[in-house]
Order: sequence, then C-alpha cells, then structure tokens
Amino acid sequence: MRTTVGIIGAGPAGLLLARLLHNAGIDSVVLESRDRAYVERRQRAGILEQGTADVLRAAGAGQRMDREGLRHDGIELRFDRRRHRVDFPALTGGRSVMVYAQTEVCKDLIALQLAGGGPLMFEAEALAVEDAGTDAPRVRFRHEGREDVLECEYVVGCDGFWGVARKAIPAGLTQVFERTYPFGWLGILADVPPSHDELVYARHDRGFALLSMRSPSVSRLYLQVPDGTDAEAWSDEAIWDELERRFETADDWRLERGPITQKSVTPMRSYVHEPMRHGRLFLAGDAAHIVPPTGAKGLNLAVGDVVTFARALVHRMETGSPELLDAYSETCLRRIWQAERFSYDMTTLLHRAPGATGFEDRLQLARLDRIASSRAAETDLAEGYTGFPFG
Repeated sequence: MRTTVGIIGAGPAGLLLARLLHNAGIDSVVLESRDRAYVERRQRAGILEQGTADVLRAAGAGQRMDREGLRHDGIELRFDRRRHRVDFPALTGGRSVMVYAQTEVCKDLIALQLAGGGPLMFEAEALAVEDAGTDAPRVRFRHEGREDVLECEYVVGCDGFWGVARKAIPAGLTQVFERTYPFGWLGILADVPPSHDELVYARHDRGFALLSMRSPSVSRLYLQVPDGTDAEAWSDEAIWDELERRFETADDWRLERGPITQKSVTPMRSYVHEPMRHGRLFLAGDAAHIVPPTGAKGLNLAVGDVVTFARALVHRMETGSPELLDAYSETCLRRIWQAERFSYDMTTLLHRAPGATGFEDRLQLARLDRIASSRAAETDLAEGYTGFPFG
C-alpha cells in the first residue's frame, strides 16, 4: 500500500487529521489496532476548547456537536464552603468551551471518514515505523492475520503513549520531562441530571472533587483518591457521601444522587517527549505529551498538534517550502508547555497533597481567594481554560 500520509491511531487526533487532509485534497490511510466498536465507546475527555470546537465546525464535523453538545460559559470554584463563578466570555472576549464527549467526536469523524475519506482500517496493528529519518518512511502493520507495509511520504503517530511511533525516534535524540502525582481520580458515570449547569471544581481538606456531565441526564463526577486505589473498594453510597462532603457550601445547594453505571480510577501524570519530529515522522497527542486531567487539555492539545501538521503540509504542497514542517516540534511545544503549566497550576491549586501542612493549605486558599478577588488572576485562568492559540 502507498499513501501520502500514514496515520497511526484512530482516536480524535488521527481521525481529525485524516479529515483535514481530505478537505485539503491530500490522501491518507489510518491504521487503528482496535475495532470500531471499541473506538466509539472509549471514555475519555469531554471538554472542547473554543479553538477545538471551531476546528471541528470548519472540518465539517460540528453539526451534531452544536446540536447535542453543551456550551459552557464558565466554571465554578468551591473552597472554604464558598462559591465563585468564573465568567469565560466576559474575561476572554467571548470565548467558551463545549461539553461533548470524545466518544461522540470519534463517532462523527469515523462516519465522515467512512462516507467519503481515505482508507480507515480497524484491527490493523502498527508493528513498527521504519526508515523514519529518510524521505520514504514505512509503517509495518498486521491486518486480518497478515503482515503488510504502508509506504508513505510522511507518518504521523497518533497512537498514544504505548504506541510504536515514538519508539522510532532514536533515544539519543530525545529528552523526556515527566512528573507523577501521588493521587488519582476516582471517576463515576451516573444516570442522574447534573446538580449544576456548569462544571464545579472543589478544593476541600479531604481532597479535590469535580462535578461534570456527559449530557443533561448523565453526570460525570470525580474524587481525588490515593494513587493505586481500587475503584471497586468504594461502594456507591460511600462515593456519594464523600462527594457531598467535598462539594459542601454555605447555602442550600444539593447534590443529586442516582444509579452509578461506571466507576474507574485515572492516574495523574505530566509527560513531554522532545522532539516531536524525526525526519518525516511526526508525533501528535499522547504519543508526545500527557497532562493531568484537571485542566481539560489532553484532547485539545492533540487537536492543536494535527492542525499544526495539516497547515504545515498544505504550505509545503502549495509553496514547496518545508519551513513550517521543519518548525513543527518547536511550534507545538510552545503551546504544549503552556498547557502543561496550566494543568500543573490547576492540579496543585485544587488537590491536597499527602502530608500537606497547614501552611500549604493556607497557600491554596490564598491562591483561590486571589482568583476570586482579582480580575487579572481570574482572566489568566479563563484564558488558559478556554484554550491557547493554535500555531
């Protein structure tokens, strides 16, 4: 097989890149190791930055998002039994975010790709990227029990942290920056309408809590728990009781309970791999970077990567200049490090570290009080949450 761009991974990054290339008249092939059903039910992020939503609309993948997604113009911070709303449009010149699950983004992009895009091959396991440093990289893969080779002009690895793409970059050329946090998130899906119409981020002496949603009838909630916690060790009643404690306010706000349909624990880490390019191999999304979920940046960073690559490749095709492709890693990393900073700030602002002292507790409360009382501090949070510019 031969194509211009070989894309490894049919998550939102790989699927969106295929759509962007198709719209620009550039052919691609997407290889995905899992089956379609798995990709379409894989629970991940659910907050789309303003820029991500705009890109999906421009790519022709925004109709259902605009119909069924939930536009949010702010978030609520809770601390010391107080409530403070951060008004995004008022602080950012009109920007907002969209609550629309990654599973739904993937469904929309898969439907578009199968209806009129290039080949999208499910259960096609990428085994290795070969000759990445040359002008003719190849992806060796297994499909329907047979090994085959996809010959490309460019390869984009959207295959996550455990994928093969990053391994094709020589170790001597790379630097890795990472931090592992001593806590995780116990997350639940519950068949109950959200108890608030916007996301609630709560800092409590017992630990962080987040109230989110998947739809007007399905709530998504999280509790900070020690690293290594077994989700099944928490009963449904214990989860709801702990959520009530951490969301407590001085007014008459109430947390609505309902049947829990799913529970899992997500570890927390920060990770950046530099560079994000070697020859004609380009990394995107979790293959190159991971952020703790506190800042809702993971999916949005992946979108920024593939938008940057697509723009650079179109520029190369139209002008013959490789300038933007050569700058891909540097361009992406500027945005990535700002998102890493924002996610780290949000994580350390809201989570109580094991063994935290009273001094550290007071500092957290002082930082939150600063956001609640200073338009400059509040604007910095709103700008980071709604998204840093692409490119």
